[in-house]
Amino acid sequence: MKIGILGGTFNPIHLGHLVLACEVKHKLSLDKVVFIPANLAPHKEEKDLIDASHRLKMVKLAVAGNPDFEVNDMEIKRKGKSYSIDTIKALSEQYPSSFKLFFILGSDALNYLDSWKDVQELMKLAKFVVASRPNYPLKDMPKGVLPVVIESLDISAFRIRQRIKLDEPVRYLLPEKVYSHILKNNLYKGL
Repeated sequence: MKIGILGGTFNPIHLGHLVLACEVKHKLSLDKVVFIPANLAPHKEEKDLIDASHRLKMVKLAVAGNPDFEVNDMEIKRKGKSYSIDTIKALSEQYPSSFKLFFILGSDALNYLDSWKDVQELMKLAKFVVASRPNYPLKDMPKGVLPVVIESLDISAFRIRQRIKLDEPVRYLLPEKVYSHILKNNLYKGL
């Protein structure tokens, strides 16, 4: 069985994340993609990070109804900073050895991959898949990384948060249920 792993803060999850997961699943014939929201990301500032319970809820809302997608809350339950190496080690123990893990990244992540904790060990435990993102070409790939050209959307969670703060429309950048959750809970307005 081939399992895609897509981690991130998902602050908030948006259509770009879902297209990424769908495209990689299709192109690599993965059996499923598991979304793993980070508790605290080592490479991101916490000032704009909303509570993990809201981010987890939005990921669950976003993938509901898609049997190819799952949500795993292990990083949130673990508390503290979320390091991919710890997550992949835990998943390697959880899944049978016949399962193959595909760690999915956007091409923008290549800019800081060398700063990740135990990245060489991580690359031995899971196949790294780097998907194209607008303005981040697939070039200078580390050895062993699988590049995947996908149909991608030029959407970022950072830009969505900015637009919400400025009271600009974001409705069609997010799944409808995620958009409703943000409105209902007045998320991102005061950040």
